[in-house]
Amino acid sequence: MAERRLRESQRIRMMSISLESEAGRVPYTDAHIAAYPIEYIAGIDLYNAGEFHAAHDAWEERWMGEVGAQEKLFLQAMIQSAVAFHHLEIGRPGAARQMYTRAKEKFARLGTNVFMSLDLEDYQAQLDTALSWLLTVPDPRELIQPDLPPPTIRLLPALSDYD
Repeated sequence: MAERRLRESQRIRMMSISLESEAGRVPYTDAHIAAYPIEYIAGIDLYNAGEFHAAHDAWEERWMGEVGAQEKLFLQAMIQSAVAFHHLEIGRPGAARQMYTRAKEKFARLGTNVFMSLDLEDYQAQLDTALSWLLTVPDPRELIQPDLPPPTIRLLPALSDYD
């Protein structure tokens, strides 16, 4: 299963590179691929392709292994942010709101602005733009879902330590 996910991630990355090169920036570099776990990179590709449940699966595979406490918290926040969009896709805005607020809480607990080369302030600002409407009423099922794009994950050039 992991091998199939890796092949799918490679296919999506090639599509992503083609699209991103037209926009002038790819989501990560070869240095990121060498420095970070393949599940993290695969999750980025899947997330950027709108495959939120598959991104969740990739990141969860890493999260379930032996990782440090900070990385585990970071991956859980990324998983929950992806799952929020998956819930919106299947018409569950209440569950999406729950995942969004849980992800925000975990990002806050990380206590850093950059983790695994992801600018967390930028990512969270994009996340807020896409999902904060879920917090405007007691029951988000009362609202018509706005057509707002999900965040695009692009890693900063500098590599960052992780546990």
